Amino acid sequence: MFAFTEYFAYTRKRKDSASINDEYIEYVIDNYEKEEIQQDGRIRRWAFIDKESKYLRVIMLPDGKTVHNAFFDRTYKG
Repeated sequence: MFAFTEYFAYTRKRKDSASINDEYIEYVIDNYEKEEIQQDGRIRRWAFIDKESKYLRVIMLPDGKTVHNAFFDRTYKG
């Protein structure tokens, strides 16, 4: 399982984040098709969510266990 930052706990209450559930986030963490490490050490991972027909980007803290953000990435094409 994973933890959330306070920032993510707050932003996931927004209407545009309502369809992003824990199952999707866990899927991206475990089954990503691309990973990038940001300059600040945060980890970006992408995976396609079939039920939504979209790519989900999950950003984690450098510990690889704490989710800082997650959103459907309209610019990522795979």
